[in-house]
Amino acid sequence: MTAPTISAYPAAVEALLPAARELTATLGEVPSRNRLMREFRVGSPKATALRDALTAAEFAPTAPPVPVPVDVPPAPPVDPAPPTTVAAPVSDPAPAPVVTLPEVSEPVSRDGHPGTNITTTPRRATAPARPWVLLLLAAPAFVAIWSGWVGLGGLTGFGVVHPLPGIWDSFSLNTAITLPIGVEAYAAYALRAWLSGSVPARARRFAKWSAIGSLLLGALGQVAYHLMESAGITAAPWWITTLVACLPVIVLGMGAALAHLLHSTDDEA
Repeated sequence: MTAPTISAYPAAVEALLPAARELTATLGEVPSRNRLMREFRVGSPKATALRDALTAAEFAPTAPPVPVPVDVPPAPPVDPAPPTTVAAPVSDPAPAPVVTLPEVSEPVSRDGHPGTNITTTPRRATAPARPWVLLLLAAPAFVAIWSGWVGLGGLTGFGVVHPLPGIWDSFSLNTAITLPIGVEAYAAYALRAWLSGSVPARARRFAKWSAIGSLLLGALGQVAYHLMESAGITAAPWWITTLVACLPVIVLGMGAALAHLLHSTDDEA
């Protein structure tokens, strides 16, 4: 369907209503506000008013049918008077419902096009952040978490490797450091996306549950390492090794999914 041509002055809702009804008949349902904004090039308030008018017209009660006069057959003549025709009483039809369109006042820019309905809320005054407090809290946690993950990595088969054989033979890397960097860094990344309040709803939900899961997984990893270390276990059970070996892949998948949701414009559930 081709949207009507919009002049330099914004069209009234009543003028757009016939074309909007044709679009509703084509789609088989009342179009969304975003669809009306794209089709008719109007602002958000006018698209909302147009959709309300379509919804009211769709669910408006219909007038009852008008009864048709019925000719009653004449009774047997008693006197020489001619037979008379009695018509059934006709009730007045119920008046059709009147759809009242809400008055919409939307800002208009200088070039005549409808502006964007933006409502700004003054921000509350917040206390200035103290970065040294965060550093003071993070320093001991970093040391404990790092040592716990590296120790757990050593118990589950992570160790020193030479990632550049034939190119740099002396270069070595302990793969156990991938555990604290991956799991804890993603937990902080997802926690920031969850609490920022400026991300799409889908990304915020995913960040919330994945951050909680990452923090719980990090806590379980620390508990598992310290329990095995205090018990003198030199090799973790197979199921702990399996779970720890899958952590880098899981963190990669969650990080890629969250980054995609943060840059997505589709905010539907």
